[in-house]
Amino acid sequence: MQKLIIFALVGFFAQLIDGSLGMGFGATSSSLLLTFGIAPAIASATIHFSQIATTAASGVSHWKFNNIDKSLVLGLAVPGSITAFIGAALLSNIQSELIKPFIAVFLLSMGVYILYQFIFKGQHKPRDGTKKISSLSLIPQGAVAGFLDAIGGGGWGPVNTPLMLSRNKLEPRYVIGTVSTGEFFVTISASLGFIIFLGWSQISWALVIVLGLGGVVAAPFAAWLVKVMPVHILAVCVGGLIIFTNSSILLSAFVENPVVSTSARLAIILSWIALIVYTLYQNKKLPFSFQSREADEVKQIQ
Repeated sequence: MQKLIIFALVGFFAQLIDGSLGMGFGATSSSLLLTFGIAPAIASATIHFSQIATTAASGVSHWKFNNIDKSLVLGLAVPGSITAFIGAALLSNIQSELIKPFIAVFLLSMGVYILYQFIFKGQHKPRDGTKKISSLSLIPQGAVAGFLDAIGGGGWGPVNTPLMLSRNKLEPRYVIGTVSTGEFFVTISASLGFIIFLGWSQISWALVIVLGLGGVVAAPFAAWLVKVMPVHILAVCVGGLIIFTNSSILLSAFVENPVVSTSARLAIILSWIALIVYTLYQNKKLPFSFQSREADEVKQIQ
């Protein structure tokens, strides 16, 4: 029972991040599940099954609020769904102890990528213009993102959202809405792959349910967090957590000396704190200043 409560909190925390950043549910929840000793294939399958409901709700919501560029959804979703199925098949047939360090490296790189995109590259700044992106140009991007999403338990949002924002051709709401809608189809495809190659009996449905319920409960809080917390502050907290958890997995696997391992973890934590302080200083505001993100973005434009 205690374990299920912990996983419900994992789902809550992961959705809180995803609802605020437009990415991060898979990378965060996968990092935490791996830390608890869940095998990579089981972790990824659990995350994808729990995301079926959340991505469906997200897609419908974005559709109703007209946040979707319908011409681009298939350009991302079709190649992403194909490679997600392939990734699920591959992950299901690899021994967990062999693939776990590689998954940790991938997720760690996602943490670094989030920090880079949102803090150093300034991806939180609003984009102007509504220029057209060719759906054909998104095929390789969607294919890579879908494969990494299935293999790592997360990667669809961290790959697609920053890359589409960097093109500077769509408003952020269209980018996030299009990516979120495409994720539903990728999630379905990956889930089918896990059912076929892992089997129903290998999946802990209790874990799927509590992870999904935690995410559903977090949804309104994520909407509130968007209003009060600047995205770059949230990004440094999320990126740091992903880096720390996956670094711990790698240290446990490859470093036998407890002094070296503890020192490395301490150095990561201190660097994380320093980066939070730096980000707060750069923006000269407390993490929870009750000011909307929209007003913050207007000031940045001015």
